[in-house]
Amino acid sequence: MAAPRKDNVRSLIIDSAEELLTQKPFSEISLSELSVQAGISKGTLYYHFKNKNEILFAITDRYLDTQWQELCEWTENADKDTSLHRLVKYILERDVSGVKLRLPLFYDAMIGNEEIRTHLVKRYKCFAELIAAKISERTNKVSGGYFAWLLLLMSDGLSIHQTIGNSHLDTDAFIRQTAEYIESFFPGEE
Repeated sequence: MAAPRKDNVRSLIIDSAEELLTQKPFSEISLSELSVQAGISKGTLYYHFKNKNEILFAITDRYLDTQWQELCEWTENADKDTSLHRLVKYILERDVSGVKLRLPLFYDAMIGNEEIRTHLVKRYKCFAELIAAKISERTNKVSGGYFAWLLLLMSDGLSIHQTIGNSHLDTDAFIRQTAEYIESFFPGEE
């Protein structure tokens, strides 16, 4: 008798890869290990993904697409205060909380995986453009593009310090203070 068919195998593979990423860098995860984690054959894994990079792209895209959608929903919610300082706070908090999926990308890009580096840079550009547009909707007193990159760089820096356990930096307090400074520099900016 054949084994029962698993539904949504592609999602199962992505979920399994994310679980393994909590334990070690993506470059150290073998496809055999991933197929065992997912409870599928290696052939089934190759049916859905040609190589490891495709799996990492799928993880990245799912994570970033969710962040994109949530940012759009948050900024378009008329019942919320989405003023500039609140937007800054939202972006920094969300980025710092989702660092675990970005770190493997950074690592693989930095050790020479050009395909991952290119994909990551492309997605950063898209996010910077979205954030710049959201900033420009709220103020014309600062370049949306500059401010978007400033936020992305700040969130990456905060994420790294949080990951290495820097006890000299209170990430939550830093984000709160940043939002307060923005509010004082741009009072009443919607």
